[in-house]
Amino acid sequence: MHRPSDLDVLVPTRDRPAALAVTLAGLAAQSARGFRVVVSDQSEMPVTGDPLVASAVRILEHLGSEVALLRHVPARGLAEQRQYLLEQAGRPLCLYLDDDVWLEPDAVGVLLAAMAQLRCGFVGYGLHGLSYRDDRRPDELEPYEEWAREVWPERVRRGSPAWGRHTLHNAANPLHLAERVGARLAWQAYKVAWIGGCVLYDRERLEECGGFAFWRSVPPAHAGEDVVAQLRVMERYGGAGLLPSRAYHLELPTTVVDRGAECYDYVLDRA
Repeated sequence: MHRPSDLDVLVPTRDRPAALAVTLAGLAAQSARGFRVVVSDQSEMPVTGDPLVASAVRILEHLGSEVALLRHVPARGLAEQRQYLLEQAGRPLCLYLDDDVWLEPDAVGVLLAAMAQLRCGFVGYGLHGLSYRDDRRPDELEPYEEWAREVWPERVRRGSPAWGRHTLHNAANPLHLAERVGARLAWQAYKVAWIGGCVLYDRERLEECGGFAFWRSVPPAHAGEDVVAQLRVMERYGGAGLLPSRAYHLELPTTVVDRGAECYDYVLDRA
């Protein structure tokens, strides 16, 4: 069984102090306590000066979490920022959590329990976009397929049937998928193409698969760095989404304005 003390929570942030404060407050409210939080800050104004962030940090520390707010500039792209965070981690597990995600109080505990049972490369939550909760997209749910008892390695690439699973996490689709699971299980593992925003990795396995060190091979203005990392880990060790999702997207405008360069094109297509 994994314990919170086995976990580093890694949070990249840039110019969203209010959202970061909400994210940290969600971490402070976790029933699982004792994990470490590392924030990589590339904001124009350091988040250490924001009173809401400072309050959330104090609460986390009061409740038993070590918190490191690290200034990491200049910005060299999301992949480099994630690699920097990985290099700060030292515990067996690392949870990459975007700075605009709020977690239900049992979210971390469920992730730890699932990872202990499944023993795969990563598990994660597709994010709820609650402004879309009345927008039902049955066609986008068709690729849904559950893992039975074990998670197996998979090779997922563009054009493969498994690639079509990316629609599972659009809008409020995770919310509607959870209705299929209901209350019969604490969690259900299912097959994914990738997961954005809230992913728990086996740290050594992520590092073995290269982590985000490919940042030197991609333009600084890029997107899809998490896709590349997850596809690599999934190919060796497997990965799974968990229902019901316990992660909520704050639905702020993206900070990644230039998406002209997809990491997949520079890393996997040229491998």
